[in-house]
Amino acid sequence: MKAIGLDGFSKGWVAVIIDGDQRTMSFHADIADALAHPFDRAGIDIPIGMTDDGTRDCDVLARAELRPHFSRVFTGARRWLWQEFSDPDKANRDALRRSQTRVSRQLWHLGKKIMEVDAFIRAHRTRDIREVHPELVFLRLNGGKPLPRKKSEEGDALRRKLLKRAGFREIDRWLTDVRIGTGAKRDDVLDACAVALAARDPHGSAPEGAPPLDAHDLPMQIWF
Repeated sequence: MKAIGLDGFSKGWVAVIIDGDQRTMSFHADIADALAHPFDRAGIDIPIGMTDDGTRDCDVLARAELRPHFSRVFTGARRWLWQEFSDPDKANRDALRRSQTRVSRQLWHLGKKIMEVDAFIRAHRTRDIREVHPELVFLRLNGGKPLPRKKSEEGDALRRKLLKRAGFREIDRWLTDVRIGTGAKRDDVLDACAVALAARDPHGSAPEGAPPLDAHDLPMQIWF
């Protein structure tokens, strides 16, 4: 079983591979390069499947699981936002005209990666590529107890501890010697590791069972 976990950062993607007992990490400029080699299942921390108004049941369920930290799940991804607009203010004015919610700046800046993944998955439908939310994975690894902010010292330390317990013995070296100079942040590496765990051995999904499909028949389901 070869599983890949992907998390985006400013210059590309962090890829963590679990292949039997081996665990490796690499950095890639685009999603096609990150998924160029054969794999059995890939997980990615990015919305897969979108509605016209940005509402998805999987986001609602994920936010409920992560309470009180609802904001750790970004909501409102819509293809038309980035297909029709290059300016977030204009996009938000049009969203209001359509009686829809505004897009946050954080989500807006993920647009290029969201559309990159959307195009790739629609062109490679036979591959097993699933949406994974790392915070749901960490919540599971922590026995259902909410975690501190990932960018806090306490949150970083706890996530490293959980990943070491899950078999990532080189995580400290990855965060220093391997990561430095790539442009990736510490939490990008930690998140990619968590996503890889869910890709290798998914414990559940939101929603459970057969997921709703979007207009392009992509599943709207978050795995953990």
